[in-house]
Amino acid sequence: MINKVVYPGSFDPVTNGHLEIIKRASKMFDKVIVAVFCNPNKNPLFSMEERVSFLEEATKDISGVKVDSFSGLTINYVESIGGNAAILRGLRAVSDFEGEFQMSSMNKSLNSEIETVFLMTEAKYAFLSSTIIKEAAHFNGDVRSLVPACVYQKLINKFND
Repeated sequence: MINKVVYPGSFDPVTNGHLEIIKRASKMFDKVIVAVFCNPNKNPLFSMEERVSFLEEATKDISGVKVDSFSGLTINYVESIGGNAAILRGLRAVSDFEGEFQMSSMNKSLNSEIETVFLMTEAKYAFLSSTIIKEAAHFNGDVRSLVPACVYQKLINKFND
C-alpha cells in the first residue's frame, strides 16, 4: 500500500492550481511531500528558499503536507525518502499528457517499483501555469485570485522594483 506521495515541481511560483492538487492528494495519502527541485533548464524568478517558504506558508493548514527541496533526478529523491512512495503529477490539459507520459515511463525504467499517480486539475485552473502568472504579473495583470496571498505580494514587489 502506498502511503506517501512526492509532488515534485519548480513551483516558480506556486499557484492555486498547485494547491488544489496538494489538497486533494492530502485526502488520498497519509503524507504529501511537496518537493521543490532545482531545474538546470530554467532560470527561476524566485530563489529555492523563497519557493520553499511560499509553499510552507500556503500549505501550513493542510494536514500531512511536508515541503522539501532537492536537485537531481526525482526518482533518486523518492528512493532517498524510503518506504512506499509514489510520484504525483498534475495534468491541466491533454497537451500535458505526452510529456508526463514520457517522464513517467523513464522513471519506471529507472525504478519499476515506484508508481506515478496523475491528478487532473479542476477545470477552473486548466489554463494556469507559473509561466503565465509571471507574464501577467510582469505587465501588471491582477493575478491575486490565482496565487496564494504570500506569492501575490512578492510578485508585485519583484516587478515593481
